[in-house]
Amino acid sequence: MPNRCDLAIIGGGIVGLATAYQLLQRRPGLRLAILEKEADVATHQSGHNTGVIHAGIYYRPGSLKASLCREGKAALERFADEHGIPYRRCGKIIVAVDESELGRLVSLRERGAANGVEGLEEIGPERIREIEPHAAGIRALHSPGTGVIDFRRVALALRDEVRGRGGTVLTGHRVVAILDRGGERILKSRGGELVARDVIACAGLHSDRVAAMTGDAGPLRIVPFRGDYYAFEPEARPLVRALINPVPDPAFPFLGVHFSRRMDDEVLAGPNAVLAFSREGYRLWRISARDLLGMVAWPGFWKLIGRYLRTGVREMGRDLLKPLFVRQLRRYLPELRSEQLVRGPSGVRAQSLDRDGNLLDDFSFGESAHVLHVRNAPSPAATASLAIGRYLSEKAETRFGL
Repeated sequence: MPNRCDLAIIGGGIVGLATAYQLLQRRPGLRLAILEKEADVATHQSGHNTGVIHAGIYYRPGSLKASLCREGKAALERFADEHGIPYRRCGKIIVAVDESELGRLVSLRERGAANGVEGLEEIGPERIREIEPHAAGIRALHSPGTGVIDFRRVALALRDEVRGRGGTVLTGHRVVAILDRGGERILKSRGGELVARDVIACAGLHSDRVAAMTGDAGPLRIVPFRGDYYAFEPEARPLVRALINPVPDPAFPFLGVHFSRRMDDEVLAGPNAVLAFSREGYRLWRISARDLLGMVAWPGFWKLIGRYLRTGVREMGRDLLKPLFVRQLRRYLPELRSEQLVRGPSGVRAQSLDRDGNLLDDFSFGESAHVLHVRNAPSPAATASLAIGRYLSEKAETRFGL
């Protein structure tokens, strides 16, 4: 372990790795180290997703999500081509199953067009059946450029690039304290002590806690949402060719249960979105007293509960009772039977919440004299990771005088 570097990145997820890669491309010779608390990189959000390469349909025009997703998708596909990482532009349909959803579908189409999503078109039932023969729907949006990839493979390739360019990746180094001493940052970790002139925090599920270590806790707190998936039995996988999504509920900042064929050809249905009782709670009854107490102590949490109580109860019901989950899935795939589904993987989304109970719907970054923070980077952060890395690199060059 080096005991001194120019810049330390806290967090070895795909955003931290992409930021390190971009910095070392722009500033060869920069003494850079990544500190990751787990035994390997990309073990949380980066390694617990369906691998969708988002085209940028859902995000508010002019937002960071919209611009960085579009830029990041192109950069990700170039990186994959250069490193021999397979991906598929399999396309996606966003399906309206009744007339009450048609207005939202039109709004999505307009948003996607404003964001420059290529090839996006509104289609009717016949075209829906051509693309996904087993899907129900009266209208849909077809996004032919949406794709899938294995983001863990991307993360491992980024790690190798960082090392190959002279950076250090330190796993098993959970940062427990950050001290400011003599114009330098002293990062105390379970693996030792590291002195850095400047710091970029890409800590995902623990981003608010790392921010607090620097004395810049900020106005947001992480509230973890777990998403559970069901996996299709092999004989049922032909029911889904690529990606089938519902029209999202604008009152709840998640995409709703959907169908995804991954790079390994496994088909997943989900996720729901329920409050997790642990920031790394990948199973229903995993509870962290620290995480739970921190969550309920934040004023915004109770305002969130009041605002989304009915939605939250519905999501929890689907999580606990398989028939309710299957009923929702069958709105979009009527031929699907309960016995064709088995419990699949789960993921936890790091979602920032403000004091007023608002779930942030955009990426959020913060900066102080010697620290940059990634405060909110849920989906589509994996798609946008290289663009986020470019954005943070430019911020670092200006802020830190690299």
